[in-house]
Amino acid sequence: MENAKIAVIQFQISPPKTDIEQSIVVNDYTQMDRILKEERNYILGMIKKIKATGCNVLLIQKSILRDAVTDLSLHYLAKAKILVIKDVERDEIEFITKTLNCLPIANIEHFRAEKLGYANLVEEISLGDGKIVKITGIKDMGRTTTVLVRGSNQLVIDEAERSLHDALCVVRCLVNKRFLIAGGGAPEIELSRQLRAWSKVLHGMEGYCVRHFAEALEVIPYTLDENAGLNSIAIVTELKNRHAQGEINAGINVRKGQITNILEENVVQPLLVSTSAITLATECVRMILKIDDIVTVR
Repeated sequence: MENAKIAVIQFQISPPKTDIEQSIVVNDYTQMDRILKEERNYILGMIKKIKATGCNVLLIQKSILRDAVTDLSLHYLAKAKILVIKDVERDEIEFITKTLNCLPIANIEHFRAEKLGYANLVEEISLGDGKIVKITGIKDMGRTTTVLVRGSNQLVIDEAERSLHDALCVVRCLVNKRFLIAGGGAPEIELSRQLRAWSKVLHGMEGYCVRHFAEALEVIPYTLDENAGLNSIAIVTELKNRHAQGEINAGINVRKGQITNILEENVVQPLLVSTSAITLATECVRMILKIDDIVTVR
């Protein structure tokens, strides 16, 4: 469809049905013909209202209870030269409307030309074993991006999606707080070292808590070593010594299997990742400490 005028609808283009507790009894063919005639008139009335706005492409939200569009509706929509894309997932509606710069329409009575989106071309193209709908030349397109992920099986696709999600989270962290710090366990070990030094000048319970907080931070470099198949005790001990000598950017180089200046290796992470992890972990511990007792229930 060229010069597309696109509507995203959240209602069904089909006659209303009776609910589960009610039914219609048809006694003869005359009544059946009357029902079919009313059904056609109902559908045609909806299509006329859609056509009057100039709409020639319909994106129909998937219905939970039943089909959002019937074969008869598709037939009359095709005769009206309206391209139909059905079974659009509910969680995709917001993204699609933002991309097309249009408004979702929840009722036929609210169908207005100002709620439509505009594009130069809407086409269905073959891609591998399946087909996709491609919309190009969108007028006043929203600030969105579509990434089409393909793979040999679902596991590969899921892993690619997780990787993209992780990358987007990194970008989001940098947008929220524009600071980068060394990776490779360097910030956790440096923070642990300084907390240990502080715990020595504190007395009583405060010093005890700070010291154990410092020990807990060592879980990060230990876990990093174990995941890389390295000798965690030897590596973390060397990492502590290097930080004690003032090498605050010393971190675990997984590729080389040793301690290096991690900034020179361009191994960095957003500051927000570390601060969020420490904040959330601390809040979790505080919540657990507030529990006085546990009630066992069946």
